[in-house]
Amino acid sequence: MASEDIAKLAESLAKTKVGGGQLSFKGQSLKLNTAEDAEEVIKQIEEFDGLEALRLEGNTVGVEAAKVIAKALEKKSELKRCHWSDMFTGRLRSEIPPALISLGDALIAAGAQLVELDLSDNAFGPDGVRGFEALLKSPACYTLQELKLNNCGMGIGGGKILATALKECHRKSSAQGRPLALKIFVAGRNRLENDGATALAEAFGIIGTLEEVHMPQNGINHPGITALAQAFAINPLLKVINLNDNTFTEKGAVAMAETLKALRQIEVINFGDCLVRSKGAVAIADAVKEGLHKLKELNLSFCEIKRDAALTVVEAIEDKTELEKLDLNGNCLGEEVCEQLHEILEGFNMASVLGSLSDDEGDEDDDEEEEEEDDEEEEEEEQQLKERGAEEQESLTPKKIIDSQASTPVPSPPVDVATFLAFPSPEKLLRLGPKCSVLIAQQTDTSDVEKVVATLLRISSVFKDEAPVKTAVHETTDALMKKAFGSATFNSDAFITNLLVHMGLLKSEEKIKTVPSLYGILMTLNHMVQQDYFPKSLAPVLSAFVTNELVGTLDLTALQVIPQS
Repeated sequence: MASEDIAKLAESLAKTKVGGGQLSFKGQSLKLNTAEDAEEVIKQIEEFDGLEALRLEGNTVGVEAAKVIAKALEKKSELKRCHWSDMFTGRLRSEIPPALISLGDALIAAGAQLVELDLSDNAFGPDGVRGFEALLKSPACYTLQELKLNNCGMGIGGGKILATALKECHRKSSAQGRPLALKIFVAGRNRLENDGATALAEAFGIIGTLEEVHMPQNGINHPGITALAQAFAINPLLKVINLNDNTFTEKGAVAMAETLKALRQIEVINFGDCLVRSKGAVAIADAVKEGLHKLKELNLSFCEIKRDAALTVVEAIEDKTELEKLDLNGNCLGEEVCEQLHEILEGFNMASVLGSLSDDEGDEDDDEEEEEEDDEEEEEEEQQLKERGAEEQESLTPKKIIDSQASTPVPSPPVDVATFLAFPSPEKLLRLGPKCSVLIAQQTDTSDVEKVVATLLRISSVFKDEAPVKTAVHETTDALMKKAFGSATFNSDAFITNLLVHMGLLKSEEKIKTVPSLYGILMTLNHMVQQDYFPKSLAPVLSAFVTNELVGTLDLTALQVIPQS
């Protein structure tokens, strides 16, 4: 390690915050590859008496450095809180499990009794869960109260491994007379889907002590939501349920509403962007009306709720004296109903609780269409289950049956937004129908720049110079970006930076997967920059990067319309 590097590290460590039993290296951007790199960190750990909390987030720790740090932790029996989010920036996924195993083994050897473990934002995937599986099953976690695994890419496999580890921890700790009493569970943006959520629901039902559950953006549909609802019903201390940006539909919403009737401590319900629709909203409103007197926040935004259901929701909160926020933005109400909501709440002396309705989609007086969409979605899920079963049985199917069915045309199954975004294709975009632009914009959280970029790239990836596809891509892009740029909280500069990184035109310290082809996004940008919603101040930046990086290797006529001033 060069002397100047050591000096830089020492300078960073001088800023380390120490106090109250906490040693923090948070946000120091330390690059700890070798044992030598970690010498100063180890020294601070070893010299810290009564270490109760160690913050390593915002640094990058390699396998060798993790081993020597772990050695220092073996003597820290008083350690209770491990704030270890975002500590593997730039590491290969294969490096993370052995590093976690070393650190976990050290905590077990030290006889630590953890209260909080935060491994969020580490993108370790299913294999990474194996890295701390033994720790979760050990006595070091019998006392665990907070487990935070946000944005780790666990997937279904990782979710199942985690669920098994939690159940084993509860079994072992119960045998010792001190059952695991987990209070806070965070696992948003992990692609858990139905199977992962169902596995975790089983663990939650066994634990029974949860107070907060945060599982947004996991691709969970009504079977997984129903399983979670059943588990929540036997966690009577629940205060916060955040399942934002999953897909309830009526079935999931009704199941969750039944659970809410049994819970008495609920303070926050975040079902925004969950497609509960009107029938689901009415069921939730009934649950709110019957109880939930401690409710402080109710989020049913972007759920395709129509006017009568929205009015039912508002009427249900009349006696909720603790309520601080009601979010019904992005639904299908219309100006007249929005005014009615304000008037009703003013009558309750609760006008201040209603959030902005600036993204309201307007009055859509077509309840039959909504019911048809519900039916189509449920039919699609049933079709997918049938197809999965058919694949499993394919080798056992008599050839003559296959032959007899081959001549019968099979209709294409309906497509929803989640399916298109997961596996985009021109055909799926067209099969979303004339409302594809509205649906995708509704179901995209435009406050999240990364999500807007990801959605835009998926839309543009299916671009073809054929009228129907080209029009669908342009209209969908317009709806999405008009909503994003029209929001006062949307960070346009961050959007352009993130987009350039994903296009491979700007380097990032993190390992980012770039788009395999620039053709679609360039054609889409060419359209975007000509629209009134596109901030003209961004055009020169975009043009400079594209021109500087790609001149001579790509036809730049796609961006020739970008203004240079």
